[in-house]
Amino acid sequence: MSNYPNSSPPRRIFVDKQSPKAFLALVQVSEAVRATASEAGLDRTTVELINLRVSQLNGCAYCLDVHTRAALRAGESPQRLGVLSAWRDTGLFTPSERAALALAEATTDPVNTAAQTSAYEAARQVLPEAQISAAIWVAVTINAFNRVSVMSKHPVPSPSAK
Repeated sequence: MSNYPNSSPPRRIFVDKQSPKAFLALVQVSEAVRATASEAGLDRTTVELINLRVSQLNGCAYCLDVHTRAALRAGESPQRLGVLSAWRDTGLFTPSERAALALAEATTDPVNTAAQTSAYEAARQVLPEAQISAAIWVAVTINAFNRVSVMSKHPVPSPSAK
């Protein structure tokens, strides 16, 4: 039984379209973060793995679609994308990628201070400070985009529409 009298939820506002100046500012932050990651030597596939893992945790279908395609274009393998949600249980990811993924998860769940401490300590073993900072910024930024898309209920376009 639906909680809505007409059996359908009310249409959501696309907050990116309703507030374009705010969304443009977020896009500009994203561009600066992408440049920061590149300057730090954080490769594009690692950036996309972070984007995907955070989007998995946040349940953002729209961003999962966008960043799966971006990861594939960057050379990521379908096998690694398929097991990303269980990255800790496979040897398919490098120590640097594992550190970046742990930082991304800790950034996405800021209440879990034990995970933050563990992720940060592990990252310090394999990543330079510039890459630690960049990985955190990538996670912060995709978390913001996830919130925009989840709250707007952005639809995933059908394959024929892409």
